[in-house]
Amino acid sequence: MAMMQGVQKNTLYVGGLAEEVNESILHAAFIPFGDIKDVKTPLDQATQKHRSFGFVTFLEREDASAAMDNMDGAELYGRVLTVNYALPEKIKGGEQGWAAQPSKSLILYSIFVFIYVLYCVLILSLSLWLGF
Repeated sequence: MAMMQGVQKNTLYVGGLAEEVNESILHAAFIPFGDIKDVKTPLDQATQKHRSFGFVTFLEREDASAAMDNMDGAELYGRVLTVNYALPEKIKGGEQGWAAQPSKSLILYSIFVFIYVLYCVLILSLSLWLGF
């Protein structure tokens, strides 16, 4: 059950999207299951095309659940969809996103800088104490 922590039960991850599918088509495919709050298809920065997946956020959890039950494994534009509950955003982050947590390299760098500053203060203090 620990893996379910952080799962957004109103938001669905929709994978396996054909290149022709845009946000309007994705909205139309999922609207039969309930009122939709938002539809996103993140773009690849290099090609400016979506990355074969998107997110559909419903107003009600029950609608998201019904959509997942019915659309996982369904076909859209010749491609089989994978539909799951979405995990928190990993790229842009936000308060619940993974990007909001400092990376290990940033933590290590911060520790290194702290130790270096402490070392410099110690050397300076010793120099002053010894009269250099």
